[in-house]
Amino acid sequence: MLGRIFGNSQDGATGDGHEQVVLCHDRSSGLKAIIAIHSTALGPALGGTRFFPYASEEAALEDALNLSRGMSYKNALAGLDLGGGKAVIIGDPNKVKNEAMLRAYGRFVESLRGRYITACDVGTYVQDMDVVARETEFVTGRSPENGGAGDSSILTAFGVFQGMRASAQARWGQPTLRGKRVGVAGVGKVGHYLVGHLVADGAVVVVTDPFEAAVNRVRAAHPEVEVVADTAALLQAKLDVYAPCALGGALTDDTVAALGEFGTSVVCGAANNQLAHPGVEKDLADRGLLYAPDYLVNSGGVIQVADEIDGFNFERAKNKATKIFDTTLEIFTRAAADGVPPAVAADRLAEKRMREISALRSVLLPAARRG
Repeated sequence: MLGRIFGNSQDGATGDGHEQVVLCHDRSSGLKAIIAIHSTALGPALGGTRFFPYASEEAALEDALNLSRGMSYKNALAGLDLGGGKAVIIGDPNKVKNEAMLRAYGRFVESLRGRYITACDVGTYVQDMDVVARETEFVTGRSPENGGAGDSSILTAFGVFQGMRASAQARWGQPTLRGKRVGVAGVGKVGHYLVGHLVADGAVVVVTDPFEAAVNRVRAAHPEVEVVADTAALLQAKLDVYAPCALGGALTDDTVAALGEFGTSVVCGAANNQLAHPGVEKDLADRGLLYAPDYLVNSGGVIQVADEIDGFNFERAKNKATKIFDTTLEIFTRAAADGVPPAVAADRLAEKRMREISALRSVLLPAARRG
């Protein structure tokens, strides 16, 4: 069991720099993983574990770095006293995932002694976190029977819906999607729940997903939902709102151009790291598309698993996730006042909180007086 560590700053990062990156390799189980800690300025780094068949270790590292940075900003905007981290396990979870591998991974998490707290992400599930927890206490997103919060997709979707309601308020003057045509790209974990919220609110919902089982599940629950063949068809479906809910990088130059051409007004979805490259946020604004920053609106899941740390209470966590509506409106207001895209305004607000709390922690309090 080998682990290589790059960087070990305790100061917290508020830029692109990462405090610590750990490369994890356990020969006996075949585990190859990367744990990236971007910032502990606000507290221990919390972020999920992604299990994915990356094309190369370099691609896995890039994803871990991008995702962990996003978690710092997500946790900051969510008002959590937690920093940002993320882990990736390299491999196809449907072929290689097993108990030995997950427990080996848990031992690597334990070796960081609480600097990183893990949870579910793409390719990992509540049952996997229960296995990881057999080797470390620094894990959330566990099953309810083990004292955990269960499926974090529930509040992730709820939070995205709150962000979408706020987007509707900002764009059309009413916090509802009733009568609006909403396209959801990806109806797996989060997208499926989001469709339920949209249908209940009276939206006209159009979906696509490369996995037929996911589409069939949506059709069974909501037969009125329209299905199109792929993302290209969805972009041309004359949407009012586009909700990318699959993997990152969904908002490319071509995608944004298509959304603008076919009259979409709002982009608000659950996927992490939606902007394919710096500058896309300006292109969105220039084309009149209101973009709700992904790490703001999809923070319901991390709010849910963070609540688990002190003993999970669903209603308390849901109340916190409801505040995503207000924070999204605040970001839109700040963006308009500063003349910047919402993504820039969100970054500034998150960085401000990280700086202020990091500075507060550097202040030495006087020792208690002895009687």
